[in-house]
Amino acid sequence: MSERLQNATNFPPVETALREPNGLLAMGGDLSIERLLDAYCHGIFPWFNPGEPILWWSPDPRMVLVPSEIRVTRSLAKRIRNGGFEVRVDTAFAEVMRACAEPREGAGGTWISPAMIAAYTRLFDAGYAHAVETWRDGRLVGGLYGVAIGRMFYGESMFSREPDASKIALVRLARQLQQWDFGLIDCQMETAHLASLGARTVPRTAFTARLAELVNLPHQPGPWTFNLETTVDHSLP
Repeated sequence: MSERLQNATNFPPVETALREPNGLLAMGGDLSIERLLDAYCHGIFPWFNPGEPILWWSPDPRMVLVPSEIRVTRSLAKRIRNGGFEVRVDTAFAEVMRACAEPREGAGGTWISPAMIAAYTRLFDAGYAHAVETWRDGRLVGGLYGVAIGRMFYGESMFSREPDASKIALVRLARQLQQWDFGLIDCQMETAHLASLGARTVPRTAFTARLAELVNLPHQPGPWTFNLETTVDHSLP
């Protein structure tokens, strides 16, 4: 049975998370900056539908991407170079979150509620949350957002309005994080899409052990700026 959180920000040990549904650890609490940072530092993230109590998760296994292991096909590399895309960072955070919250074909309602957008905007204002944005002809066509603590990046959601637009944002992010010596990008749940880009699953014990090292390294506060052309294009296939 998952634990109900009280006012204190402390979470139960992740080893007590349920096996089914995989990773459900606790419910309740709030989305304050303090609680969210404490959650991420321990490998826990919120995920719940509007109208439900706040649910906190730590699945086992965990999908992660080592920045240096991002997989770029020749067709994607060509699209990055010749597709007319511009990648920006931290210039349209709320817009990226709202785009991620839009209904998707074949999917139900969104879990990115106005309360979640408000909470992560506070994290953005505090320098912890970030958006990587793919633009073309002045339009936001793809991107992702997540949280950075120490040398650890936690991916939350991504969207595409044009083919490969979110992949382009992820490639740019991974290359910059590699330059900054970030150790992992947390991808949370296993998906074939992320596996095709080089992500893999690891046991939760290995994930939390590595996490404990990375979150205590010097933090790269926001808003971020990327030197994207020099950190990406020369290394693409």
